[in-house]
Amino acid sequence: MMRYTLDHGNPLPPGWSHLPRAENDRAWELFVERFRSFRPSLQPEGWPAVVEPTPSVTFDLSVPENTPGVWSAQFDAINAEAQRCFVSLFDDPEWIVLEWQSDGYRLNAREHADTFDTEWPATVYPNGDYYIFARPDFSTGTFGHPWEKTLCVFGNDLVHTLGRTLATWLPRKRVNGNAVSEETHDDAL
Repeated sequence: MMRYTLDHGNPLPPGWSHLPRAENDRAWELFVERFRSFRPSLQPEGWPAVVEPTPSVTFDLSVPENTPGVWSAQFDAINAEAQRCFVSLFDDPEWIVLEWQSDGYRLNAREHADTFDTEWPATVYPNGDYYIFARPDFSTGTFGHPWEKTLCVFGNDLVHTLGRTLATWLPRKRVNGNAVSEETHDDAL
């Protein structure tokens, strides 16, 4: 099982470092520019929280009630597949990780992947907060919405890899920001 922590004063795991305040602020500016907004909301009428770019695919992460183990298995599988794509697709292993109302991180995905049983200070799967994993220019990455229970995969590189793998077992909610209807669901990717 993949482990993750909340900040309880533990040192960051290998591959993770805190973004200095100025870099964190600039990363949020780039994120908002890329997504043309950021509207955090607990209420469905405020969703989605961003204008999803093209290309993107947004997956429904809701899990049926009374299905023991499904949430944990889904959590681990999404984080593991994202990590595999981060490491195998990009020669440069650096990622920016933003967590709403918290300090952001710089992630060396290769070093993180090479460390056995390492913890995730923030996860691709939105577990209680908005999490963004993105290349430093925000051209590709993921945006997790904890209350809508969705994961938006954006940018050519990840839509055609991570997006395609997740589409084999997760329902698609939106493609390029547009709702996926029953008729187009199978042809969306």
